[in-house]
Amino acid sequence: MRTQAVATGLEHPWAVAFLPDGRFLVTERPGRVRVIEPDGTLGAPLGGVPEVVAGGQGGLLDLVLDSDFARNRTVYFCFSEPGGGSNSTALASARLSDDRSRLEKTRVIFSQKPKVASNLHFGCRIAQARDGTLFLTLGDRFHRMQDAQKLDNHHGKVVRLNKDGSPAQGNPFIGRSGALPEIWSYGHRNPQGAVLGTDGRLWLHEHGPQGGDEINLPQAGRNYGWPVITHGENYGGGKLGEGTARAGMEQPLHYWVPSIAPSGMAVLTSDRYGEAARGDLFLGSLKFGHVARLEVEGGKVVREHKLAVPGERIRDVRQGPDGLLYLLTDSPRGRLLRLPAQPLAGAS
Repeated sequence: MRTQAVATGLEHPWAVAFLPDGRFLVTERPGRVRVIEPDGTLGAPLGGVPEVVAGGQGGLLDLVLDSDFARNRTVYFCFSEPGGGSNSTALASARLSDDRSRLEKTRVIFSQKPKVASNLHFGCRIAQARDGTLFLTLGDRFHRMQDAQKLDNHHGKVVRLNKDGSPAQGNPFIGRSGALPEIWSYGHRNPQGAVLGTDGRLWLHEHGPQGGDEINLPQAGRNYGWPVITHGENYGGGKLGEGTARAGMEQPLHYWVPSIAPSGMAVLTSDRYGEAARGDLFLGSLKFGHVARLEVEGGKVVREHKLAVPGERIRDVRQGPDGLLYLLTDSPRGRLLRLPAQPLAGAS
């Protein structure tokens, strides 16, 4: 697949957002936020970023602009937050200063509970719903996988929050004894892709174990099965859980065996790659170095195409204001890439 390099020299970039003036805002996992100029020049790291636990899969991870950014300059970002020798995924809000040099009024609005000593499975993708509420994906922290089936913790969950971090009205477990009110759905493993579809519904993908990466449309109060059911297996082989199905647990809309290690996701709303590609899902593969294009019809995945980006781990995929797709590559010398307008297979 032909790509164009927009910027180079990023250290394990994780998320990209598009500023209204044509600049880019990018997170780097070690704990930095940078502005990238339209010509690819990297700005100095912004001030005002809180301390992050940068190790393993942890660090400074996703970032999105508020839907009213042009007026309030608010951004939301999630990261691995330290605490007493342990850590958790946390969500913060901040204001990007007028001169783009720092984050102001930085405030942690939500912290995953409980904190544990782990450098794995933070989840940490953010999507803002049309009503202004925020969806945040939370990993199971790996060795706490059984927590994903319990409602008294935030491990292996999707939560839905107001902009101040409080539980959003209409969440399914508000008022239920022994359940945390922020929870939207549960039974997830390590979701690293979240985006709103053209109909406003949340699409989610998550890492399976050895095989069994999934695409889901998480609905309020539903149980997505991890670790009781999975289409994957233990690392090194061997059955995990009860099998692939159980009453009361949702089946994925699409899954991969072997795993592709998905990260980042966009729904294409433009026709820059052919009219038939409009509405399709595009997500990165960390394992195989390609972008997966999933054709969606009636809320179901009907076909998959692989757009090769040889030698690259694809960490994030976003659609820019120009209708083009942008990719971040996960590397000590990571790059921001643009996929130029070109007809894709089956999208003429």
